Amino acid sequence: MIRISSPTAICFIIVVPLVLLWAWKLLNWLWLRPKRLEKLLRAQGLQGNKYRVLVGDSMEMINMIKEGAKSQQHNTLSNDKDVAPHVFSFIHHTVQKFGKNSFVWEGTTPKVIITNPDQIKEVFNKINDFEKPTLNPLVKLLGNGLANYDSEKWQKHRKIINPAFHFEKLKVMSSTMFESCDKMVRKWDAMLASEGKCEIDVWPFLQNLTCDIISKTAFGSSYEEGKRIFDLLREQAGLIMKLRNVYIPGWWLIPTATHKRMKEIEKDIKASLEFIINKREKAMKVGKVMNKDLLGILLESNHREIQEHGNNKAAGMTSQEVMEECNAFYLAGQETTSVLLVWTMILLGRYPDWQARAREEVLQVFGDQNPDSEGLSRLKIMTMILYEVLRLYPPTVYFNRAVHKDVKLGNLSLPAGTQVSLPILLIHHDRDIWGDDATEFKPERFSEGVAKATKGQVSFFPFGWGPRAYKRLREFQGSH
Repeated sequence: MIRISSPTAICFIIVVPLVLLWAWKLLNWLWLRPKRLEKLLRAQGLQGNKYRVLVGDSMEMINMIKEGAKSQQHNTLSNDKDVAPHVFSFIHHTVQKFGKNSFVWEGTTPKVIITNPDQIKEVFNKINDFEKPTLNPLVKLLGNGLANYDSEKWQKHRKIINPAFHFEKLKVMSSTMFESCDKMVRKWDAMLASEGKCEIDVWPFLQNLTCDIISKTAFGSSYEEGKRIFDLLREQAGLIMKLRNVYIPGWWLIPTATHKRMKEIEKDIKASLEFIINKREKAMKVGKVMNKDLLGILLESNHREIQEHGNNKAAGMTSQEVMEECNAFYLAGQETTSVLLVWTMILLGRYPDWQARAREEVLQVFGDQNPDSEGLSRLKIMTMILYEVLRLYPPTVYFNRAVHKDVKLGNLSLPAGTQVSLPILLIHHDRDIWGDDATEFKPERFSEGVAKATKGQVSFFPFGWGPRAYKRLREFQGSH
C-alpha cells in the first residue's frame, strides 16, 4: 500500500492534473480545434487564409475597416458605385481572392461565407441548427430582445409581441407618423423662407424624426420620457461602437471614464423603463384602459398570456425582458430607418426622373389630403424605390449564425464550432443574380414585386428571411 502523508505531495497530486487539464484545454482552443476545423473545411473545397493563433484574420480585418473609412471620406456620390469594397472590405476581398466558396477567421472560429440562395434559405429556415451567435458582452448592454433569442424563448416572445405589430395596429399609428414628418418639413420650409435658399444637413433631422416617431408609437403618453431613454440608448450605442474593435474579456471591469459612463447609462435606462412599465401595470390592475401604443399592447398581450396559463408568470415575459423589448423597438427601427430615408433622398436627388414619378404618384393618391395607411398601400412607385434602396444599401451588411452541432447545408458538412456568414450586401450586388447592372439604381426591377425580381430565390433579404424576419418586415411595411 502506498501512503501519502506529505501535504506537499498531496497538493502536487491534485494540482498537476488540473494544470495539465487546463493546458490541454488551452492548447485545444488555441490550436488543435481550429486546425481540425480548417482541415474539414478545406477537404470540401472551401478556401481561406491559414489559421493564425488566436487572432485569425482579425488584424487584417480591422486594418481594412480603417482603410475603408479613410477612402469613404474622399468618395463623392456623383456616380453609382459598388459600396461593398469600402463598407464590407474584408469579406469582399476574401470572395475576390478565394471565390464564393470561402471562409474567414474570427479569432479561433472559422466563418463560412454562404452566397448560394438555396443554402441561405436553408439557414433561415433551420433556426434550431443555425442559431444566433453569443453576443459580445458590450452589445448586451443594449439588451437582447426578440431578435437575439433562440428556440423556445424566441417562440414565446414572438407570440406575445406579435399583436403589437399586427398590420391593423400599425395602421392606426400612421397619423402619428405623418404629424412628425410634417413637423420636420415645416422646419425646412422655415429655414428656406428665411434665407431664400439654403443647404440642409438632413441626417440629424432624419435621426430626430425616427426617434420622435418611435418614441410616440412605442410609449404614447409617456413620449417625453421615452425620447429621453432613446437618447441614452443612442449615446450607449455610440460608446459601444468606439470600443467594438478593441474588446478584451474582463476589460469592462476596468473603471475608465467610458466604462463608468456606460454603466451610468445602463442604470438610468433601467430605472426609467421600470418607472414607465410599473405605472402602466398598476393602471392595468385597477382596470384602466391601456394606451394603444406598442408598450400598452405588449403589456396587455403579456398579461393575457400569463392569465391563459393559470396566472403562471413563467408563461409570460419578466419585467427585464419587457424592458429589453422596449430597447429593441428603438434599436431595430431608429438607425435603420434613418439610413433608409437618407439614401432614398440621395438617390431621388440623383435621379430626378424617379423623383418626379414618385411626387406625381403621391399627389395623385393623396392630393392635398393627409396620407393614410390605405393610400400608402397604393404607392407602387414609391414601394419600388424603397425596395431598390434597400437592395443597394441594406440596413445591415451581413447576418451570422453559429453551428453548435454537426449539420448538413446543401453539399456542405459543417462541423460544430463553425459559423456561417450571409453577406447581404454582396448578394444584393451579385451580378450573377441581378445582372450586369446590379450596382445601379433601377427601381423597375421590382415593378412586379419581390418574388418576380428575385425569380423566387432568397436573394433579397434586407431584414432577414423566414419566421425571424416577420416582425421587422411588418415594421417596414407599417412605416411607408
